[in-house]
Amino acid sequence: MSQVVTLRDERYLNRDVRLLFMFIATFMNGHFGEGRDIETLDNIRLDIAARLNEGATNRRSALHTPIVATADADARVMVLRAFEEADWRLRFHTDARAPKAGVIGEGAQVGVLFYDREAKLQLRCRGRGWIETDTPLVDAAWEASDNYARRCYLGEGPGAVSSKPTSGLPTEFEGVKPTDAQLAPAREHFAILLVELEEADWFSLAHDGHKRAIFDLKSGEGRWVSP
Repeated sequence: MSQVVTLRDERYLNRDVRLLFMFIATFMNGHFGEGRDIETLDNIRLDIAARLNEGATNRRSALHTPIVATADADARVMVLRAFEEADWRLRFHTDARAPKAGVIGEGAQVGVLFYDREAKLQLRCRGRGWIETDTPLVDAAWEASDNYARRCYLGEGPGAVSSKPTSGLPTEFEGVKPTDAQLAPAREHFAILLVELEEADWFSLAHDGHKRAIFDLKSGEGRWVSP
């Protein structure tokens, strides 16, 4: 997404087509590229939302696997499954038996760190997280998962001690896709982590000078700060 869009063979393009290419070039270079021309807080806030949406929908996005940190000073990489722009809400899948589920519970502060190496952009987010295990949203997420993904919830809970290296899966499911019936016991272990973002710290690295802005996502207000 960061490649510069050029107007090649311009002499063969009519005026309308040239204008279309110029619009695409401006959008691509200004919205996603390293040299993006984002000079207003409103544009940066829109850029953040666009990147989070891409991170949730494109598995190749740099923002697809952020680091999620909890109040016990623990952190782990998680897959961003969904982003709801209206509420600035992120969704992740987790095991109800995982230590982080106990730490977060029905409500706790959570930090989420994104980094796009190609765009030289760091995005630090803070918000309130909570675990859901038995809601329509969890049911929908479970139904949308394939059986290989569901298989992870059949085995021992995260952190269970073993005398040898182990996937935690029952032996009969190593390398095997379980049936729906075999997966029935796994459902009770499946949970989702929802994080409603309250603050976003946007930090752009650049040779001509870094830029940083912090947003209160609840009020919609932003401010420039020194990097």
